[in-house]
Amino acid sequence: MTDEKFIMFRNRLTKVFRHISKHARRQGVSCYRVYDHDIPEFPFCIEFYGDKLYVAEYKRQHGMTDAAHDDWMEKSLAIISEVVKVPAGNIFLKLRQRKPGRLGQYQKSGEGQHNLIAIGFVVEENGLKFIVNLSDYLDTGLFPDHRITRQLVREQSAGKKVLNLFAYTGSFSVYAAAGGAAEVVTVDLSKTYLNWAEKNLQLNGFTDTTKYKTVHADVKPYLKTIPPAYYDIIIMDPPTFSNSKRMADILDIQRDHVELINDCLIGLKAGGSLYFSTNFKKFALDKEKIKAASITDITRPTTPFDFEGKLFRWCYLITR
Repeated sequence: MTDEKFIMFRNRLTKVFRHISKHARRQGVSCYRVYDHDIPEFPFCIEFYGDKLYVAEYKRQHGMTDAAHDDWMEKSLAIISEVVKVPAGNIFLKLRQRKPGRLGQYQKSGEGQHNLIAIGFVVEENGLKFIVNLSDYLDTGLFPDHRITRQLVREQSAGKKVLNLFAYTGSFSVYAAAGGAAEVVTVDLSKTYLNWAEKNLQLNGFTDTTKYKTVHADVKPYLKTIPPAYYDIIIMDPPTFSNSKRMADILDIQRDHVELINDCLIGLKAGGSLYFSTNFKKFALDKEKIKAASITDITRPTTPFDFEGKLFRWCYLITR
């Protein structure tokens, strides 16, 4: 690759980092995205987590030999380290494939996994603490793109009963608890992530397990068991597609979203809110079949400054 290409990458990264880091300082944000495949020849996702940097190279047919790719990577990382002023020892490098939705959150980056929580570290967001792990899984434990959505849930949770589905590491649960929720139920099929969610709740002082409950369950059949008109707020951010052996059935969000949303609506009190999000780029909401009082597309108002023009997810506020 020519020196001109590396100069172009340096210039682009310098420009976006200067712009985005200024917004981050102004808003007191320490976990944010800096760069996402801005230049085709440098297909990186670059994110800050406190004083550490997550750098993921998207897998593609680059046509380089192993030696040439190693040289390209070495030069690229040197530029990244210099521009964003993070030492090489604080940069975590991953190789990831572009897949639909958030399948990556359940993908290991290699064999011989460690204790994901024990080797993680703590970051802060809006005064709350979260364990992130940049070493073992492709996703980190905290999705920066839902920073605003989490805060919306926090602001509306006082005295409310909240259900967090496909909860991952429970960041929405922590925000709901911080907002004064009367009850928070966190549901996921992964025991690893439920344990992580429990640690995040405990880290923020939410230790009452009668009030802050975690449930190990396959969400689709679990929704058939929740009491009707019980919850005030439900959060649902499912993967686009999953055929996990632990699931009773394959999950296809385009095919299944109407059933999932209507089951949530049954569990909501009158006037209750469902925050529904999906990363399926070609997603089409079948509004005619959803039994809701109102459906509002809140994708743009919940898009943070570091994802403007680059966010490929949908977010809806659906009320019963």
